[in-house]
Amino acid sequence: MAVQVETYRASRSLWKAVGNGIACRCPNCGKGKLFRAYLKLNQTCANCGLDLSSARADDFPPYIAIFIVGHVLVGWMLHAEMSGPSDPMLYVLTMIPAAILLPLVMLPSIKGAVVGLQWANYMYGFDPARTSTEIARSDV
Repeated sequence: MAVQVETYRASRSLWKAVGNGIACRCPNCGKGKLFRAYLKLNQTCANCGLDLSSARADDFPPYIAIFIVGHVLVGWMLHAEMSGPSDPMLYVLTMIPAAILLPLVMLPSIKGAVVGLQWANYMYGFDPARTSTEIARSDV
Protein backbone atom coordinates (compact mmCIF):
# COMPACT_ATOMS: atom_id res chain seq x y z
CA MET A 1 0.00 0.00 0.00
CA ALA A 2 1.50 3.34 -1.08
CA VAL A 3 1.45 6.23 1.35
CA GLN A 4 0.74 9.65 -0.10
CA VAL A 5 2.94 12.34 1.43
CA GLU A 6 1.49 15.86 1.40
CA THR A 7 3.97 18.60 0.71
CA TYR A 8 3.40 22.30 1.17
CA ARG A 9 3.44 24.30 -2.04
CA ALA A 10 3.59 28.06 -2.01
CA SER A 11 0.59 29.77 -3.55
CA ARG A 12 1.20 31.18 -7.02
CA SER A 13 -1.00 33.97 -8.36
CA LEU A 14 -2.98 32.57 -11.29
CA TRP A 15 -4.05 35.90 -12.78
CA LYS A 16 -0.62 37.45 -12.44
CA ALA A 17 0.98 34.44 -14.15
CA VAL A 18 -1.59 34.41 -16.97
CA GLY A 19 -1.24 38.19 -17.40
CA ASN A 20 2.54 37.87 -17.61
CA GLY A 21 2.08 35.09 -20.16
CA ILE A 22 -0.25 37.22 -22.27
CA ALA A 23 2.48 39.88 -22.28
CA CYS A 24 4.92 37.13 -23.40
CA ARG A 25 6.90 37.49 -20.19
CA CYS A 26 8.07 34.95 -17.61
CA PRO A 27 5.11 33.80 -15.48
CA ASN A 28 7.27 33.94 -12.34
CA CYS A 29 9.00 37.33 -12.46
CA GLY A 30 7.21 39.08 -15.33
CA LYS A 31 10.49 40.55 -16.60
CA GLY A 32 12.26 37.86 -18.66
CA LYS A 33 11.16 37.07 -22.20
CA LEU A 34 9.08 33.92 -22.61
CA PHE A 35 9.88 33.27 -26.28
CA ARG A 36 13.18 33.14 -28.15
CA ALA A 37 11.36 32.93 -31.51
CA TYR A 38 7.76 33.21 -32.74
CA LEU A 39 6.45 30.26 -30.67
CA LYS A 40 9.68 28.73 -29.31
CA LEU A 41 9.99 29.03 -25.55
CA ASN A 42 13.26 29.98 -23.92
CA GLN A 43 14.86 27.14 -21.95
CA THR A 44 15.14 29.34 -18.85
CA CYS A 45 14.13 32.83 -17.86
CA ALA A 46 17.09 35.20 -18.28
CA ASN A 47 15.95 37.23 -15.28
CA CYS A 48 14.92 34.73 -12.56
CA GLY A 49 16.25 31.43 -13.94
CA LEU A 50 12.87 29.65 -14.05
CA ASP A 51 13.15 26.43 -16.08
CA LEU A 52 10.65 26.81 -18.93
CA SER A 53 11.74 23.72 -20.86
CA SER A 54 9.04 21.52 -19.32
CA ALA A 55 6.09 23.68 -20.42
CA ARG A 56 3.72 21.76 -22.68
CA ALA A 57 1.09 23.91 -24.32
CA ASP A 58 0.63 21.45 -27.24
CA ASP A 59 -2.64 22.00 -29.17
CA PHE A 60 -4.52 24.11 -26.64
CA PRO A 61 -3.37 27.59 -27.85
CA PRO A 62 -4.34 26.99 -31.51
CA TYR A 63 -7.68 25.59 -30.37
CA ILE A 64 -8.39 28.75 -28.33
CA ALA A 65 -7.27 31.02 -31.21
CA ILE A 66 -9.50 29.22 -33.72
CA PHE A 67 -12.40 29.31 -31.27
CA ILE A 68 -12.08 33.08 -30.76
CA VAL A 69 -11.51 33.93 -34.43
CA GLY A 70 -14.36 31.67 -35.52
CA HIS A 71 -16.78 33.50 -33.26
CA VAL A 72 -15.55 36.91 -34.38
CA LEU A 73 -15.83 36.01 -38.07
CA VAL A 74 -19.28 34.44 -37.74
CA GLY A 75 -20.51 37.60 -36.00
CA TRP A 76 -18.90 39.69 -38.73
CA MET A 77 -20.55 37.59 -41.46
CA LEU A 78 -23.96 37.76 -39.78
CA HIS A 79 -23.67 41.52 -39.46
CA ALA A 80 -22.65 41.86 -43.13
CA GLU A 81 -25.56 39.70 -44.30
CA MET A 82 -28.15 41.40 -42.10
CA SER A 83 -27.02 44.89 -43.09
CA GLY A 84 -28.31 44.37 -46.59
CA PRO A 85 -27.06 42.88 -49.81
CA SER A 86 -23.30 42.53 -49.85
CA ASP A 87 -20.86 41.69 -52.58
CA PRO A 88 -19.37 38.16 -52.27
CA MET A 89 -15.95 39.70 -52.82
CA LEU A 90 -16.37 41.30 -49.37
CA TYR A 91 -15.76 37.86 -47.88
CA VAL A 92 -12.81 37.11 -50.12
CA LEU A 93 -11.07 40.44 -49.54
CA THR A 94 -11.71 40.87 -45.81
CA MET A 95 -12.65 37.67 -44.05
CA ILE A 96 -10.21 35.23 -45.61
CA PRO A 97 -7.17 37.38 -44.70
CA ALA A 98 -8.67 37.97 -41.25
CA ALA A 99 -9.14 34.21 -40.79
CA ILE A 100 -5.47 33.69 -41.57
CA LEU A 101 -3.89 36.66 -39.79
CA LEU A 102 -5.91 36.93 -36.57
CA PRO A 103 -4.95 33.50 -35.16
CA LEU A 104 -1.31 34.09 -36.06
CA VAL A 105 -1.32 37.42 -34.22
CA MET A 106 -3.05 35.98 -31.14
CA LEU A 107 -1.11 32.73 -30.87
CA PRO A 108 1.99 33.91 -28.91
CA SER A 109 -0.11 35.65 -26.25
CA ILE A 110 -2.44 32.68 -25.92
CA LYS A 111 0.49 30.25 -25.65
CA GLY A 112 2.04 32.52 -23.01
CA ALA A 113 -1.22 32.51 -21.06
CA VAL A 114 -1.34 28.69 -21.18
CA VAL A 115 2.27 28.47 -19.93
CA GLY A 116 1.38 30.91 -17.14
CA LEU A 117 -1.64 28.77 -16.25
CA GLN A 118 0.55 25.67 -16.09
CA TRP A 119 3.14 27.40 -13.91
CA ALA A 120 0.55 28.81 -11.48
CA ASN A 121 -1.08 25.38 -11.06
CA TYR A 122 2.19 23.40 -10.72
CA MET A 123 1.42 21.44 -13.88
CA TYR A 124 3.95 19.28 -15.76
CA GLY A 125 7.55 20.14 -14.88
CA PHE A 126 6.65 23.26 -12.90
CA ASP A 127 6.09 21.17 -9.76
CA PRO A 128 9.38 20.92 -7.87
CA ALA A 129 8.02 17.95 -5.87
CA ARG A 130 7.77 15.75 -9.00
CA THR A 131 10.89 14.02 -10.22
CA SER A 132 11.91 13.87 -13.85
CA THR A 133 11.14 10.12 -13.93
CA GLU A 134 7.56 10.76 -12.74
CA ILE A 135 7.13 13.38 -15.46
CA ALA A 136 8.56 11.05 -18.12
CA ARG A 137 6.24 8.22 -17.01
CA SER A 138 3.16 10.45 -17.13
CA ASP A 139 3.97 11.44 -20.74
CA VAL A 140 3.68 7.84 -22.00
